Amino acid sequence: NCFIGCSCAAGGRGKDGAPIITFPEYSGFSEVPEEDFLNVVTYLTSIPSLDAASIGFIIIIDRRKDKWSSVKASLSRIAGAFPGNLQLVLVLRPSRFFQRTIADIGIKLHKDDFKMKIVMLNSLSDLHGYVDKSQLTQEFGGSLEYSHSQWIHHRTAIENFALTVKTTAQLLQRFGMELAETELPNDVQSTKDLLTAHTDKHNNLKDELKLALRQGSTLFTCIKDQAAKSDNHKLNPDEMENQTTVERLLAQLDETENAFEQFWSTHHLKLEQCLQLRHFEQDFREVKVSLDTLMDSLKGLSDTGDCVARVEHLLKELKALEEKAQSTLEKAQLHAMHGDQLIQSNHYAVDSIRPKCVELRRVCDDFSNEAKKKSDVLSKALHIHMGIEKVNQWCESGIFLLASQAVDKCQSQEGAESALTDIEHFLESAEKNHVTELRNLHKQYEVVLSEDIKGNILKALKRLEDVQEMFEKRHVSLKRLSAKQTRPIQPVAPRPESSPKRPTQKNPTRTSGGQQPLARKLSDNSNSNKQPSESDPNNKKKNIRKTKGGIKVLLLSLHH
Repeated sequence: NCFIGCSCAAGGRGKDGAPIITFPEYSGFSEVPEEDFLNVVTYLTSIPSLDAASIGFIIIIDRRKDKWSSVKASLSRIAGAFPGNLQLVLVLRPSRFFQRTIADIGIKLHKDDFKMKIVMLNSLSDLHGYVDKSQLTQEFGGSLEYSHSQWIHHRTAIENFALTVKTTAQLLQRFGMELAETELPNDVQSTKDLLTAHTDKHNNLKDELKLALRQGSTLFTCIKDQAAKSDNHKLNPDEMENQTTVERLLAQLDETENAFEQFWSTHHLKLEQCLQLRHFEQDFREVKVSLDTLMDSLKGLSDTGDCVARVEHLLKELKALEEKAQSTLEKAQLHAMHGDQLIQSNHYAVDSIRPKCVELRRVCDDFSNEAKKKSDVLSKALHIHMGIEKVNQWCESGIFLLASQAVDKCQSQEGAESALTDIEHFLESAEKNHVTELRNLHKQYEVVLSEDIKGNILKALKRLEDVQEMFEKRHVSLKRLSAKQTRPIQPVAPRPESSPKRPTQKNPTRTSGGQQPLARKLSDNSNSNKQPSESDPNNKKKNIRKTKGGIKVLLLSLHH
């Protein structure tokens, strides 16, 4: 009611572009509360642009049908409460003679009290000398089209839109402060929940922004469509100000939206990177636990064994562990590559991601190197144990061969040569079967071998030396026996005692007498040239018994 009854901004402008505010005839003007009057005037002065307002306002007071008292009250209120730069006050004085006279006298008496430039006008033609008709409404004899109800409708819509813009900006500001003060969670689920909550709020505010933009665009179109009603119609300055105001609010809203979207884009990226980081950290912990378990299993796997079967079993266990670890190692390498990708994408937590990638690759390398080392040591241990078994088998076979050679059969040249051939063939088998390779393996792998294996190697080599020494002795003995040449048996004449009795001859012949000493002599020589083992059966049995006893003692000593 205050807008309708006491004042209005019809949209006109003075010759210098000064905004015009009119106070039409209103009998209840003096009854308008001071606060309401001040609010109305303050609002009307806030509508024009700053450039227009800086020129100064022109106020037109229509009191043609009123009294001097009303004129004085209006001037007093304006002088005491007008908030803007006041350039000129044009007063259409009361038309009745008495009131006009009083008004002329009163204005002369109180002109200095009002402290503003006041011009008293007698008629509309006088008004047209100060303000062009095109800037005045019909009630002032002008041609400016003005609908107060439409003006109120537009101003109300503009104020509502301005409030919407302000409210939306405040909502965005509060939400931006909330986002800025948010602490990033330390687990995956909390990060997901926070990202979802913030995204939902952003979407809701985005809808509010779209609604406000539609509201402003609709209002702008309504104001702009006023010029399209007729070819001659042009927007008056107030309508132009309204259009400018809506454009400014739309631009402000658009800038607010852009700023918010930029901030949201940064915050949303940070939340997504936080979620990526939490997933990375969670996967890192899982992979690290698996790798540590594999490393413990690998370290717990012995790299030594006391026999071929044990070492082969350890190698199988190692191979099975490596096959089991393959998927985990691949997963760790892929996870490290994923970390590299996060680093390359300028992730905010580069300093946290890079050490974890390094750690994963280090543990993978440690496992591979340790597995390779154990495999190498076990493979060498396997060669060593196989060499030890070869030596032991060869030694046992050799001892059995020595023990199986009957000593009495070796006394003949044929038996000695046969035994010698067996000995030589067996000695040759040591080279063919690489029995002596254990010495080279011992020298080659000595650095990586355990003390227990070294002890076993030395025992096997000592046994090999002992058996080889036995074979050398047997070889020498058999060589000597096979080299002997057995002497031919010469005929021996029978002794007289064993001859059949014949008649005694008084004169024995020379021939028979000479043959007997010769036979005895050959017989004696033959007996004297025989070896003790051949001439004395008792000595031969003693020697055989002694040799067998020695082999038995040697066998026992080698086995021990």
